[in-house]
Amino acid sequence: EGMPQTLSPTSMFTPCGFSPHLHTSKEDEQGGLIFQDGNLTSASLDALIQHLIPTTDYYPEKAYIFTFLLSSRLFIEPHELLSRVCHKCIEQQRLDDPVLDKARIRKFGPKILQLLTEWMETFPYDFQEERMIGHLKDMIHRIAPCDEAYWKKMNQLLQTLNQKLATLSHGQEGIVKISAAVSDKLVAFKSKPPSIQREILSVCSDPYTLAQQLTHVELERLSHIGPEEFVQAFVHKDPLDGTKTCFSEQKKTSNLEAYVKWFNRLCYLVATEICMPAKKKQRAQVIEFFIDVARECFNIGNFNSLMAIISGMNMSPVSRLKKTWSKVKTAKFFILEHQMDPTGNFYNYRTALRGAAHRSLTAHSNREKIVIPFFSLLIKDIYFLNEGCANRLPNGHVNFEKFLELAKQVGEFITWKQVECPFEQDPNIIHYLHTAPIFTEDGLYLASYESESPENQTEKDRWKSLR
Repeated sequence: EGMPQTLSPTSMFTPCGFSPHLHTSKEDEQGGLIFQDGNLTSASLDALIQHLIPTTDYYPEKAYIFTFLLSSRLFIEPHELLSRVCHKCIEQQRLDDPVLDKARIRKFGPKILQLLTEWMETFPYDFQEERMIGHLKDMIHRIAPCDEAYWKKMNQLLQTLNQKLATLSHGQEGIVKISAAVSDKLVAFKSKPPSIQREILSVCSDPYTLAQQLTHVELERLSHIGPEEFVQAFVHKDPLDGTKTCFSEQKKTSNLEAYVKWFNRLCYLVATEICMPAKKKQRAQVIEFFIDVARECFNIGNFNSLMAIISGMNMSPVSRLKKTWSKVKTAKFFILEHQMDPTGNFYNYRTALRGAAHRSLTAHSNREKIVIPFFSLLIKDIYFLNEGCANRLPNGHVNFEKFLELAKQVGEFITWKQVECPFEQDPNIIHYLHTAPIFTEDGLYLASYESESPENQTEKDRWKSLR
């Protein structure tokens, strides 16, 4: 299958942002950076750090900043990187001199502030660490004597950062609260619960509305995932630093994991809703309802909910209900299933995703901008990209070409996760999606066998052992 396929790049985060260096030679070295056909392919970590540092007449390209800040954490912790950046700035701009060269620093000041701003905007979680804020303040203290405006700028920066982190952690707390509520309550039904259980159709009977509310949940959860989580999920020991992995503390991937849990919950919720009703006709009705919801998700560009719904319907306790399925108009379901068919490394889905990504680039409304990728596959692509190429070349250089590809995939995701949800929120439905009790796998099988009795010996034995 080769490399994971990627979609059309978005200009901000990807190699397209690089100005072509007009070299005809295959390789060209410039301050320790190796270029090939005008693209930076590899360099020592020091050279890459140097390339990040603005001077009075140089500012790194946006795409470079994103790519390096994203991938550098595989080699050096963010606070250490910022410390080295500040240190080099102090040296190069002679910020330790008893008398500062004001004219020079006024040229340099806005550039270092711009770099810090971009860092904070794209990787706010890095600045949850005191040491980061310390380096930032130290830098401003040194340039502020040349221009009072720098103080104001720093306060603005910190204020914006605090608001952003507060919003993110508030959202996370909400999600954590919901998860806790769910695990305390009736999650693990072992047998069919009493009929007081509300079901999805009593909460929302319109597939269009449910698809919109699912899109709300998806975008809300996506908004918490920091781009660095994709890289931190795969942090190994850096071969040039035998002592520790770069993140000796826990891998900071909690939002990513919470999102995967949400996908699993939705699969089980769909299966639960289908297995719950006692009557075949009602079960068929629920299946048809979810097929319509899935189709609306597809039209919206919400591929993650779509995939969760299809996975829920394909779980064996659901798929074995032959009498129920015989009452369902399955043509629509097969079309959707075909879209999500894993054959050819999910060729059909990737084609649909590219279509949605393209629509998003030319969109006139938030409604058309929505692209919610099938998340586990995105992680898998990034995982294979990461496993498939070394982070360092045999000469110890950082394999920058690999990180450009990584930045392309993660950068696209960032563009998508910033879309504001255009649909009105229905707290009632959203609460149900997060807290409605769901069966465990055993519970699903029990409910399924009670609905349509076991067909063969294996099923009979399983039913017996479950009871």
